[in-house]
Amino acid sequence: MGLLTNLRDSISRVTDGLFAADEPKRIGIYGPPNAGKTTLANRIARDWTGDAVGPESHIPHETRRARRKEDVEIERNGRKVTIDIVDTPGVTTKVDYKEFLDHDMEKDDAVRRSREATEGVAEAMHWLREDVDGVIYVLDSTTDPFTQVNTMLIGIIESQDLPALILANKTDLEGSDVQQIANAFPQHETIPLSALEGDNMDEVYTKIAEYFG
Repeated sequence: MGLLTNLRDSISRVTDGLFAADEPKRIGIYGPPNAGKTTLANRIARDWTGDAVGPESHIPHETRRARRKEDVEIERNGRKVTIDIVDTPGVTTKVDYKEFLDHDMEKDDAVRRSREATEGVAEAMHWLREDVDGVIYVLDSTTDPFTQVNTMLIGIIESQDLPALILANKTDLEGSDVQQIANAFPQHETIPLSALEGDNMDEVYTKIAEYFG
């Protein structure tokens, strides 16, 4: 019985490993609010599945719960990878309802949105620590990347030993400075793009297949 049990356990471990290898990689799209994370998630999903992940908005914290698009198959230069896109809420150290008042939002709606956004930050951190296999980190190339949030998140990603691809987004805007992002995180490759316009998405897809395939 002991021999049969050991044999059965060995077979189970092998088959579990085979099936696990075929499972889609869960790739979290992370970054600060309004960096263009959902715009990127929608761009990837539409290009490869025809569907969108979620609504986009210029108002901060439009994404307040993680959204997932499963089984997105990307193929580039002979490499193929199947991923589940996890579009996460923007991470920040503080969500103040007053910032929403500047967008003509009623106070009650602003308070509710700030509370939901705070809960979303906690959910994003849970995904990062427990449930993703890799990270696409999106930064607005028109803003200073040297922030507490960016330094903290990149540090957590590195401590988790997760493969990470840093994207310098919004290169279509005046004031875009991709080099400042590359200088902020020289240990990682930085890829420029405009998720809104679709600029340089071919390179993005090549890197996704390379990093996560």
